[in-house]
Amino acid sequence: MIKKDKKDLTDLEYLVTQQDGTEPPFDNEYWNHYEKGIYVDKISGKPLFTSNDKFESNCGWPSFSKAINNEDIIELVDKSFGMIRTEVRSEDSNSHLGHVFNDGPRELGGLRYCINSAAIQFIPYHKLEELGYGDLIQHFEQ
Repeated sequence: MIKKDKKDLTDLEYLVTQQDGTEPPFDNEYWNHYEKGIYVDKISGKPLFTSNDKFESNCGWPSFSKAINNEDIIELVDKSFGMIRTEVRSEDSNSHLGHVFNDGPRELGGLRYCINSAAIQFIPYHKLEELGYGDLIQHFEQ
C-alpha cells in the first residue's frame, strides 16, 4: 500500500489535506489524467476512486461520479467563503479531499466529487497487484 507520513507532504499537499485548502484549477496533476487505475488517499493509502468513475467536468480538478466505498468518505457541511457546500474528507486519515456537488452527469448518478490532486495518489491498473491493491482489479473486469 502507498502511504505518506504527514511530515513528508509538500507545502501544497499539507495545505490541501491538513488545512482544508484548494489547489489551482487546471494546474494540478490529475485534472486531465485518464489512465486506467485507482486513486488513493495520499496519506493513508486507502482506495477512494477508480478511473472508471472519472469524467471530464471542465472544472479544472479531477471529478468522479462516485467513491469506491461510501464508508471511506466523510461528508460535512462547509459554510466557508460565503457558500454552503458539502466537503469531502477521507475517513481513514481525516484529510480534506475536496467537495461533492449535485451537478454531475445524470447517467452516472448526478454527483460530481471534485477532488484536489494534492490529496490523492494514482495507482496504475498494471501495478494494483504489486502494490497491494489486487482486490480492486475486479472493478475493471465488469
